[in-house]
Amino acid sequence: MIDTHTHLYAEEFDEDRKEAIQRAINKRITEFYLPAIDSESHEKMLQLEAEYPGQIFSMMGLHPCYVKPETWEQELEIVKNYLDQRTFPAIGEIGIDLYWDKTTLDIQVKAFEQQIDWAIEKDLPIVIHTRESFDETFEVLERKKHPKLRGIFHCFSGNFEQAKHAIDLNFILGIGGVVTFKNGKIDQFLNEIPLDKIVLETDSPYLAPVPFRGKRNESSYLDLVAGKLVDIYKVDFSEIDRITTENARKLFKK
Repeated sequence: MIDTHTHLYAEEFDEDRKEAIQRAINKRITEFYLPAIDSESHEKMLQLEAEYPGQIFSMMGLHPCYVKPETWEQELEIVKNYLDQRTFPAIGEIGIDLYWDKTTLDIQVKAFEQQIDWAIEKDLPIVIHTRESFDETFEVLERKKHPKLRGIFHCFSGNFEQAKHAIDLNFILGIGGVVTFKNGKIDQFLNEIPLDKIVLETDSPYLAPVPFRGKRNESSYLDLVAGKLVDIYKVDFSEIDRITTENARKLFKK
């Protein structure tokens, strides 16, 4: 299995990072994709990638919650410098978040659009963070439509119409712990979404699946997400593993 979205460099893992990664490896999780947040976390993220060559892969981008009036342009310069220096499997996580701060919408949109332009220029997928902002996110994607524009709607928690819209725009859905929540709702329609439009993720240390909801999440819990998909799609675990792994490898060109 592949965890397409995990913040293994986060401070929540400072006490047992190696053990947490080993627990996941023991569960046959073979690859981990780390989304970038902002420049303060780059060093830890890239160092972890260097410690696990061929297993841990860093993305590069500026998270919408860290698009701040006083620093966002400098932060984007740092992102661009990295993108010009080396190859990353994706630009992310990027997007729009109106849960925490609606006042920065204008600059969030500008940062999102700039990073989309770089993704198209470099032929890279993007990993989208969208929270309470589906309409605004779709507006940007419609404006920026391009044959090379593709990626993941990370931690997808929208409705069926939004899922279809995302897929129509050449995106796939990142499915994590939310699918196990009683109030998550995506389990009610997910079986209408083809499995080849889905990848697995944990977003650890956040959004732990049931029965660990409310506790620290970790990549080893990815099997609980896959197990829920077994129930939803009525196929074997090995089939969920095979198809979602193929989807991730195809997207990240690994």
